[in-house]
This record gives sequence, C-alpha cells and structure tokens, in this order.
Amino acid sequence: MDYASIVRVALRALTRNKMRSVLTMLGIIIGVAAVIAMVGVGEGASQQMQQRIASMGSNLLIVQSGSHREGAVRLGFGQTKTLVNSDETAILQSCPAVAAVAASVGSSKQVIYNANNWGTNITGTDPSYFPIRDWTFDLGTSFTPQDVQQANNVAVLASTVVTNLFPDGTDPVGKTIRIGNLPFTVVGTLLSKGQSGFGQDQDDAVFVPVTTMQKKITGQPWLREIYVSAVSPAATDAAQQQVTDLLRSRHRIRGDNDDFEIHNLTDIQQTADAASSIMTILLASIASVSLLVGGIGIMNIMLVSVTERTREIGIRMAVGATEGDVERQFLIEALVLASIGGGVGIIFGLVTSWLISAIAKWPVDVSVLSVVVAAVFSAGIGIFFGYYPAQKAAHLDPIEALRFE
Repeated sequence: MDYASIVRVALRALTRNKMRSVLTMLGIIIGVAAVIAMVGVGEGASQQMQQRIASMGSNLLIVQSGSHREGAVRLGFGQTKTLVNSDETAILQSCPAVAAVAASVGSSKQVIYNANNWGTNITGTDPSYFPIRDWTFDLGTSFTPQDVQQANNVAVLASTVVTNLFPDGTDPVGKTIRIGNLPFTVVGTLLSKGQSGFGQDQDDAVFVPVTTMQKKITGQPWLREIYVSAVSPAATDAAQQQVTDLLRSRHRIRGDNDDFEIHNLTDIQQTADAASSIMTILLASIASVSLLVGGIGIMNIMLVSVTERTREIGIRMAVGATEGDVERQFLIEALVLASIGGGVGIIFGLVTSWLISAIAKWPVDVSVLSVVVAAVFSAGIGIFFGYYPAQKAAHLDPIEALRFE
C-alpha cells in the first residue's frame, strides 16, 4: 500500500466521526495557538526591553559619583563631590577604549514660556551627550563647545517639554524661555525617545551647557555623572576597567571604597535578556501543557478506533496486509489528526497574536522559527501518542480479529 492510499484511508476513517475528530484536534489546536501566542508575547517584550535599554545610548557606561559618609550616616550614591570636569577630560584623553564622554549635572526646575510652564529635569551636559545617547534632533541643533566654554544661556528641549510649553505647535527654536528666573534661548529640539529601560520618561528634560548649569543654576562645581561611550560593544568591559583604574588613581583611592560607581548597560541588557528568555520559556512551557493534553486525547481516540475497527484490521491482515502496513496506517491517522490540528492551531495562534497586539497594545513578535517548531512539535505529538495504538493494532491476532463483533 503506498502512502497516498494510506493518507486517503486515514482521512476517510477520520471523517466517519467528524465531531469526535474535531474534539480530539481541539487540544492540539489550543496548544499550538497558545504556544505561538505566548512565545510571541515573550519575544515582543524582550525586544521592547532591548530597544528601551538601547535607547539610553550606544556602548554606554555611566560613571556616577559615589556614596559619602558623614559621621555614622552613610549617604547614597551621587553624594560625593570628587567627580569633576577634569575627570571627564582625563577619561577621554587617557582611556583608549573610550570614544566619547559627556558630563552630566542634574536639577529640577520650573520652565516657563509666556503663559505656559512645566516642571521638568534640567541637565547640564556637553554637545557630545546627544550622539552618545543616539538622540536625533527634530529642529535646530545642539549647543556648541563655545557655548560650554562661555557658559551661555542656551537650551535644547526634549519632546515632552516642547508639547507642554508650545502646545499650539509653535517652532521653539529661537524662542526665549525661562528656567527659574534665568532667560535661555532655545537652539534645538529632540525627537521623542520614549521611556527608558527603567520606566522613566526620557523626553521630559531640558539640556543646557554643563558650565551654565554649574555656575548659574546649581552653583556646584562637581559632577553627578559622566556618560562614557566605548569604541565598540565588545570594548565596554575594557573601557570600564580603564576608567576604573584612572579614577582610582586620580582620586588617590586605596582599598575597595571607591567614591564612584560605574554602570555598564551591556550587563543590564544581558540581565534583561536572561529574564525575558526565562519568561518566554515559562510561558511556552505553560502553553505546552495543552499540547500534552491534546496528545493524550489523540492516544485515547486512536485506542477507541483500534477497538472499533478490530474486524477491519483482521480482514486487512487476511488479504495480505503485514503488521507494518497496519502500524503505518494507524500512525499516519494519528499524524494526520495532529497535523490538521497543528495547521489550524497555527492560524489561530497568528490571529490571537494579532488580537493581543491590537487590543491589549502589547508588543508581540511571532517568529517563523516559533511557527515551525510548533508545527513540528504537533506532528511529533501525533507520532508519539499514536505509536502505542498503532502497535496494539499491528499485533492483533488476525483470527481473533475476524471473530470480533
């Protein structure tokens, strides 16, 4: 008997009890659909997390001023005054794995334009900050190194601030805003960056020259952070070590009590990737339980089919069918049952993924690999759970099978 004939016989056998076949396939359909949808949700969440972390900057290290002890009280990070502008210059000049640096000093102020005002974060930094953060300008340009040298009153606005200060769509470039009581000329605006990997609105910010910030707003000559961009993703660890050694030498640090902290975004991204992978595997494992239940349903229905068709099996053997023929017949019936269920499940899985993305607004990324794996797995379920009923049918005694009523 050729395989085309076996498949035709299998389809004919399955269509004799349409409702029973459909109910049997339902477990496979639900299982495959659930696996595709859950893996898609997990992969989408992973990609969104990667994008948010990547949006913070390329090959990025953040050098933060460290903790400080006053008597018996140990204050948190960002409290020391030892991280200064000359450290920024030294890092760029002395660390070969470093491509660019940008100082950062922060404060919260009320920003005013005509009758509109908005409380936001003011960051004093350098022009190199924007390429380090991969931040694209919407209108205008960055302030210049000359603005930093002369501590000029110029500002760059992120999109949330633009929306709140210029709700009528007025071009902010060239306009004069007030930060506190100081007038600043807007020289550029930034495209939206969205939330960071830590859930903060990156677009709720105003950027001014670091010297302007230090001399006219905070009155503090030290830095809170230095953003460091390595020459390549592979060089971030080397850059971190070089910066650590340099600052320990410049700050005359002995022992393990560094007065600074370095955050490597590559490590953060790897941690986020690992967490997302675990979540994806967990979701897929839970969804796979439905496939297991569907496989048990296939085994059950095939055992019932063997019992119902015992006399038919006896007749086949009596006219020359071998045990292998009978075994292949029932294995292919189970495989057809699982394959049809898997195919319908793939369609339902894709539709479910689209609905989750459209209705719940969750990121969903259905890969070709997850669809192929689900299809192969469903076929494997059919073969695995169909093997025992096929073996049972193949080993029936032909004489006893012919006597069966």
